[in-house]
Amino acid sequence: MWFETDKEDEFRVPGFSKERRVEPLIQIGLLADASGMPLMVTAWEGNTAETKTMIPTLKAFLAAHRLHDVVIVADAGMISEANWKAIEAEGFSFILGAKMPYLPYVIEKWRAEHPEDEYEDGQVWVAKEPVGTGKKNRADHVTYYQFKQGRAARTLRGIDAQVAKAQVQVDGHAAVKRNRFIKLDGATKSINRDLEQKARSLAGFKAYLTNIADPTPDAVIGAYQRLYKIEKTFRMAKSDLAVRPVYHRLRDSIEAHLTIVFAAMAVSHWIETTTGWSIKKFVTTARRYRTTWAKIGTQTVPIRKPLPDDPREALNKISQAARSGDTTLS
Repeated sequence: MWFETDKEDEFRVPGFSKERRVEPLIQIGLLADASGMPLMVTAWEGNTAETKTMIPTLKAFLAAHRLHDVVIVADAGMISEANWKAIEAEGFSFILGAKMPYLPYVIEKWRAEHPEDEYEDGQVWVAKEPVGTGKKNRADHVTYYQFKQGRAARTLRGIDAQVAKAQVQVDGHAAVKRNRFIKLDGATKSINRDLEQKARSLAGFKAYLTNIADPTPDAVIGAYQRLYKIEKTFRMAKSDLAVRPVYHRLRDSIEAHLTIVFAAMAVSHWIETTTGWSIKKFVTTARRYRTTWAKIGTQTVPIRKPLPDDPREALNKISQAARSGDTTLS
């Protein structure tokens, strides 16, 4: 999270930014459960490496709630190799979206045995890799490879578009820009057909790596596919709750700001779960209906705009959940 100032201090320090910002910033760690409910928020100096934030945050969470283990679910792009090794070394369970640089042996073997068959939508292959038997090691690494027709169609459309652009550039009708399918050999430009063929052979496949005990494809892939709920939580913090910009200067004030945002995220999640409405829709709709008071002669009377059925039903759900004690925010 960056700050609108060019003055840094011990906490707000220029560091890695996906938006390539040069302003002072801090690193934020947010833990959420499988439903997207925020569980813990931490803040670190802006130049702190990810490898030095994830494990301490997890350990602090486990200690605070007296837990022995958690299952970390993350995309391959979110977990660096260093973080993965650190997670493994600490003995944590994980489910990770794994990269597929090539078609794995288990699928190539199936392809050789079924040369005339098409991949089925949702078809899964399993590969197990034994690991050490040390105290903090799991019995196996299990990787599930799944093929989805919809994913394949989207990927192939993307490849077609990139190859078409590459061809235009190779033919000299457009300036050469970054394109993975263009092969440069001195001043000679050509389409990298080998890379194109490889990319097409991988279309539709996704790998899921885990070390949990007694895994099943449905449990592992299902847990990973729920990541969109966590991503929604992060987007809510940035957009609906307007976590930025931040004009605070002192660390205590910044952490207080994050605590308020964290609480608002939890309440918003509960409202969404209870009503079925997005928090944006709920706030936008609810703020239209207010009660004002008018003094007429010697009397003060309320003036209310009638509630339509939909927002009335949403508010009734909130009221009923609160009265029943269903405020677990999950």
